Amino acid sequence: MKNIGASVSAVLTAEKKEAVEEVVEEEYHQMENEMIFFLEEAPEYQISAVAEWGENSRGDMVVGVDTYFRHILTGERCESAWGCLVGWSEPGEGQGKWETLCERIENYGNLEQTICDMKRVGL
Repeated sequence: MKNIGASVSAVLTAEKKEAVEEVVEEEYHQMENEMIFFLEEAPEYQISAVAEWGENSRGDMVVGVDTYFRHILTGERCESAWGCLVGWSEPGEGQGKWETLCERIENYGNLEQTICDMKRVGL
C-alpha cells in the first residue's frame, strides 16, 4: 500500500511542477499606451503620460502596470505630473496654467486606469 501511495504522490508532484513551469514560461506581449492630459480652457497646455504592462495571449494582465509622465521639454520619465515642470518655467500666466493642469492631474480619480485606456483627457 505504501508503494502505491508514494507513486501517486510522485505523479501528482510531477504534474504540479509541470503546471507551475507552464505558467512561468507563458509568453506575454508588452503593451503600451501613451496619452495626453490637456487643459480644457487652453488645450495647448499638455502633459503626456505612459502606461506599460504585459498581457498573455488571452488578454490577461501578467505583468503589472507601470505608469509615468514625460517631461515637457526633454521627454524623460517623470514619476509625477509636477516632475514634468522641473527645470523649466513659463513666466506669467503660462506658469499658472501649467500648475493648474498638474493639480487637476494630481486630483484626478482612477489615474492608472485612465492612462492605460484613454488617448486624450481634458481637465
